[in-house]
Amino acid sequence: MDKYLEDFLVYISSVNSGSENTMDNYQRDIRKFMVFLASEGVSDLRQADRYVVMGYVNKLRTQTINGKQLSSRSVARNISSLRSFYRYLSEMNIVETNPFVSIKISTPKNKLPDYLFEDEIDTLMSCFDLNDDFGYRNRTLFETMYGCGLRVSEAVNLKISDIDFGNQVLRIIGKGSKARIVPFYQIINDLLKHYLKEIRPKYVIEEHEYVFVNRNGRKLTTRGVEYLLDRVVVENGLTFKIHPHTLRHSFATHLLDAGVDLRIVQELLGHSNLSTTQIYTHITTEHLKEVYDKAFNTD
Repeated sequence: MDKYLEDFLVYISSVNSGSENTMDNYQRDIRKFMVFLASEGVSDLRQADRYVVMGYVNKLRTQTINGKQLSSRSVARNISSLRSFYRYLSEMNIVETNPFVSIKISTPKNKLPDYLFEDEIDTLMSCFDLNDDFGYRNRTLFETMYGCGLRVSEAVNLKISDIDFGNQVLRIIGKGSKARIVPFYQIINDLLKHYLKEIRPKYVIEEHEYVFVNRNGRKLTTRGVEYLLDRVVVENGLTFKIHPHTLRHSFATHLLDAGVDLRIVQELLGHSNLSTTQIYTHITTEHLKEVYDKAFNTD
């Protein structure tokens, strides 16, 4: 079964330009299903019929991680990963049917993305000790992610050659290998220059182009970035919820709050469809309503 999974991941990477995080999800979701099959005494992927699959779906729906039940969205993602895996197995004539085709999982409507207010962004950025090498790296990383609206995968894959200090812009390769140009402000300019000149060279032994590196000089991973952000929240007792993508949501929301045209925000985010960007207009509308209600609250 492991060989089929490895072949599938190679196939997916060749036909799909999904992010590193997406590939991790595929691997994790499918391996979890394989563990379930083993626990059920099923040693062949072809033996996973509808009854076995329904048993797994029920397990997902009742599973808890760290005391929390999986969300409907997480269950749906697991099923989607396995449906794609079995579609590949069917195309390769490894299985005759795809038992996940008929499994329908309803997903909740898109909720408004989490974002931080500008003063919360300031609070977050002030948590990093600029006299410490890795405090400086972290401040540079998260300032760049926020100030340029980067996905975490885009941040960890950023290369030195992608930075144009003369024009103060980054060249970003986003989803679907779509390139975009994103400007950056002076604080990011100063942080990046100092980091690249004084800090990064101390840790990089085997030279490569990736900007953000760990203590071993290798490029940071998406999981590593999530860990760094979680740690700064805990260590500084921050009360607001934050995830790497929260910085990107905040970037978009603050631009719209400042009156930037929606299509410019779309271009800066690298969204293919304007409808994807329009969700942020709902956020700013909600914010306006809150401000209005507070101003005219007569209770």
